[in-house]
Amino acid sequence: MIKHFSKEDILESDSFFRRNLINCLSGYKSLNLIGTKSNTGINNLAPFSQVFHIGASPPLVGILFRPHTVQRDTLENILETEVFTLNHVTPEFYKEAHWTSARWEGSEFEKTGLEEEYLEQFYAPFVKKSPLKLGCSLVETQTLKINETVLLIASIDHIYVEEKGLRQDGSLDLNILESVTVSGLDEYHVGEKLSRLSYAKPDKLPQEI
Repeated sequence: MIKHFSKEDILESDSFFRRNLINCLSGYKSLNLIGTKSNTGINNLAPFSQVFHIGASPPLVGILFRPHTVQRDTLENILETEVFTLNHVTPEFYKEAHWTSARWEGSEFEKTGLEEEYLEQFYAPFVKKSPLKLGCSLVETQTLKINETVLLIASIDHIYVEEKGLRQDGSLDLNILESVTVSGLDEYHVGEKLSRLSYAKPDKLPQEI
């Protein structure tokens, strides 16, 4: 049986139910820990699932932030210092990654036991255990008129990846890297590869490669 929700049904539903439902609709999402450091030297670490590809030449990544109507340490640190890190999460530390979303006073690294590291004299901290780490710098921000959501666009300046997960053609085997994904707000998954398909052409069904 298929359950139908009209827009009116959605808007009239309980806010907790609506939040959970809408956050699940886009399916599995990437999971990254964003590492930042304030101008005063306080580290910050927070989980984000709204990270997406913008372009490859130049290499750009986009992140959506909730409206900047309250204190948001991650966004404010990025606006101040113009740098941050993106760090993939593995099953080894996904609970600690989720824990960073608590309202801590001080550094989430210290509170959750996740170890920071600094690479190439980059100002923002990386997560040492992460198998894929990006050092990024701010390019621009836009506040969306529809709901005050903040779109941040950044340049990818550094990539650190465990070699076992890097293929010769430049693609990544996220199964080998054990990158964790998330659905909704609090449900975590480990990807299972179905297959890799050839370049799609109109005259032939794609083949496994």
